[in-house]
Amino acid sequence: MLPYSGSIHPERQRPPAAREVLFGVSMASCLLISGCAPLGPEFVRPEVSWLDAWAARPLEQPTPPLTGPASVSAEQWWRNFDDPVMEKLVAEAQRLNPGVRTAGARILEARALVGIARSGLYPQAQQFTANLLGAGQERSADPDIDFTTYGTGFSIGWELDFWGKFRRGVEAADYNYLASIARYDDMQVLVASQAASLYSSIRTIELRLHIAKENAALQKRSLEITEELFRSGNDTELDVQQAKALYLSTLSIIPELEAALRQTHNALGVLLARAPGLLPELATGAQKIPRVPLGVIVDMPAGLLRRRPDVRAAEMQLAAQSALIGVSEAQLYPSIALGGSVGLAPTSPATRGWSANTLEWGLGPSLVWNVFDHGRLKNQVLVEDARFQQLYEQFQETVLSAAREVDDSAVGFARSTVQITLLDQAVEAARRSLEIATIQYREGLVDFQRVLDSQKTLFSQQERLVTSRGEVTQSLIALYKAMGGGWQSGRGRTLLDEATRTTMRDRSDWKNQLDAPLPAASPKMRMR
Repeated sequence: MLPYSGSIHPERQRPPAAREVLFGVSMASCLLISGCAPLGPEFVRPEVSWLDAWAARPLEQPTPPLTGPASVSAEQWWRNFDDPVMEKLVAEAQRLNPGVRTAGARILEARALVGIARSGLYPQAQQFTANLLGAGQERSADPDIDFTTYGTGFSIGWELDFWGKFRRGVEAADYNYLASIARYDDMQVLVASQAASLYSSIRTIELRLHIAKENAALQKRSLEITEELFRSGNDTELDVQQAKALYLSTLSIIPELEAALRQTHNALGVLLARAPGLLPELATGAQKIPRVPLGVIVDMPAGLLRRRPDVRAAEMQLAAQSALIGVSEAQLYPSIALGGSVGLAPTSPATRGWSANTLEWGLGPSLVWNVFDHGRLKNQVLVEDARFQQLYEQFQETVLSAAREVDDSAVGFARSTVQITLLDQAVEAARRSLEIATIQYREGLVDFQRVLDSQKTLFSQQERLVTSRGEVTQSLIALYKAMGGGWQSGRGRTLLDEATRTTMRDRSDWKNQLDAPLPAASPKMRMR
């Protein structure tokens, strides 16, 4: 950049022909430079060597095999449970959760950073200057002298993107923007699974609480019978104390479950950005664990893991780092800039009118090359390359973790579903055993210990059955999360609510960026 630097005397100005030649050379340089390929590696999507072989292998089916449809829609998977309360809670969490709103604000930040990066493609320095100076001199004999000077000028500097430094910067900013969207998608998946999981936990605890109270009532009746028999002399105190111990033991579980129920309500409330407390909408559908009549997922396409938002975010971050290698490489070479200035500087002596205006201008290229700083600049390239390798390894680890989550959740769902069938039969057997033991005890064929054992077994099997049903639902929710489903619906919503957008507009000049929609989910990115 060539700033305004004083007068240019007419006799020193270049002749018109020379000025035209200089201008022509500058324009030719711009055209030449715009065609240069940027330095640095071109990003290539990383390969995952084991992924195709792993995905082609069906997940192991349990014995006997499960029946039901092999897969269902994963874009809004919570609708598969056919539970209106769950659907409402998930939708509210995806819209109001503070983590989601924070991720949305980070997208706005990334958009602004893209704008900053793109501004580097245009003149980087534009400066308007103006000054006004009044000066005077007093003498004892001669007349006083005073005069006023002022000047105005405009200077501009444009570093040409010869080596692609600015283009690589824009590329990095674009990839970071895409990564911020992927992280927003990942938050949508996370809060949907958390809301569904907490809701399922609440329903499971409600059912466990109901079973505990039901068994406590049954055991209390047995205690009353033994006490009556003891008072009449037809039973021993041992039976009374054993019945009492079992009843109090079951009764002691109820406060623990009630505390867990309130705590889970609080956790779900915070997820929904509400104050802790009981959620009134959960009064509907109590003690009903959400279920889906679904067979195990037996196929896992290789592209499915790559569509997971966290995997996409890791890949976009890797691409952005690849572009930063090019930015650092460009620092090794000279920067070429075009600069120019134009100014007006008249003077007004006190004894005369304003002097003639003097138009001063300058135009020409400049070159800056950090010749003696290559040690630092070369090592900066190595720093960026090492960071790229770190992100590459993190990407591979992210894919591995995603595959593990899918396999763990699918196996957990399949095995828990088989366990349900067995526990259903165990509960029926325990209930029938208690009936027989009660009849035989009344007829004097067995002692009361047989009744106590049957009551313990029934309560234990009912607890296991309810817990396992909750685990089936939790495993299915975890499987949907592992598949990366549920982010698509977030693309159709605004990032922030209207009140927040109004506050931000009042605070800063966002123009239409707050209302700009996110890119729609590509057909290639949709879950199958």
